[in-house]
Amino acid sequence: MRVMLKATLDTEKANEMIRSGKMPELLKETLDHIKPEAAYFGPAGGRRTVFLVFDMQDSSDLPPIGEPFFTQLNAEVEVFPIMNGEDLQKGLSQLR
Repeated sequence: MRVMLKATLDTEKANEMIRSGKMPELLKETLDHIKPEAAYFGPAGGRRTVFLVFDMQDSSDLPPIGEPFFTQLNAEVEVFPIMNGEDLQKGLSQLR
């Protein structure tokens, strides 16, 4: 199932990771593990935020995907199902 992960990073913890030089390595490891089809980074609500779109095969995949954000960055993490245009059309066609 295609999902979007939104990780809102704790400012102090993210600052610490940036100052130590560990942020690029953590993000690379995380992205290499998740293999998102899209990854976006920017401010949301005044805080550094990561948006990842990826295919989650099983709900048991969630702990290893979310934990780096929780443990390393004190992030608030949300995961929710999403659709692209093709998915939406397929779903709408089933309503007939």
